[in-house]
Amino acid sequence: MQILVTGAAGFLGRRLIEALLAEPHGLPHISRIVAADVTRCPIDDRRIAHRQGTMTEVDFVHSIAEPDIDVVYHLAAVLSGQSEAEFDTGMQVNVDATRTLLEACRGRPRPPRVVFASTVAVFGGELPATVSEDAVVRPQSSYGTEKAIGELLVSEYSRRGFIDGIACRVATVAIRPGRPNSALSSFVSGIVREPLAGTETVCPVPLDTRLWISSPATVTTNLVHAARVPAAALERLRVLNLPGLSVTVSEMLDSLERLGGAAARTRVRIEIDERVARVVCTWPGALDASRAVHLGFIADRDVDELVRLYMSEQRG
Repeated sequence: MQILVTGAAGFLGRRLIEALLAEPHGLPHISRIVAADVTRCPIDDRRIAHRQGTMTEVDFVHSIAEPDIDVVYHLAAVLSGQSEAEFDTGMQVNVDATRTLLEACRGRPRPPRVVFASTVAVFGGELPATVSEDAVVRPQSSYGTEKAIGELLVSEYSRRGFIDGIACRVATVAIRPGRPNSALSSFVSGIVREPLAGTETVCPVPLDTRLWISSPATVTTNLVHAARVPAAALERLRVLNLPGLSVTVSEMLDSLERLGGAAARTRVRIEIDERVARVVCTWPGALDASRAVHLGFIADRDVDELVRLYMSEQRG
């Protein structure tokens, strides 16, 4: 099996490639992974073919969609904060480049499985407590709009038989190690990561804001699994709500205090940022992921597990 990963040098891209290389994982033996990004993926393995370029370059995109590719993981994207600040850049990378990639796959000898990383941000406006997969998407951000367009493209290209696609609405990943990124949801990891490191941080949304989150390990496992879900099991519904945990900011901070101590909790202060809250507070706090669970996708147990996983990883 040969696999293409776009956004290979990013946080999820690196973890996904590591998971794919660590057989067994229920997929056929992987002989080659094309790791594509603007910077070189830091993983060294004889099975990795490194490709550097931008997804806005049509020739580059067609060059990485090689004829023998069996699975494409499309993770490359401009995140929510940058998409909101730089409209044209977001559209070029998240919409135009996605269409270019799907066109490149369309010309392959056999339709590859395309796993498209979507987001809960495709939803917005007045939402029920739990949002179903067939709920109307009303994104309230450029990023959410761009990903909703991507979902439609994946579904349409699959309907026409050009690809064998699956769009996975990934929960907000928490807790991410490293530095904050340009995502409007970056604070979700920051309100745990920074206090545990002894650094003060700011939460830009109210304490009762409900979030749909998932650990990096669970998201990675689910992305791997997305490549092996039979097309027949998807029927004609190519978009999936992936499992997550529904927690409030207050519940995350309670977990921080339980596992990191009272001093860590005091390092978080609430300062509402209307720019962030205006978008994040329109996202769903819970999704109906029952179909995904039935198809074999997994969920984290509770918020304490997420915090423990992060703390264990940092100790390691």
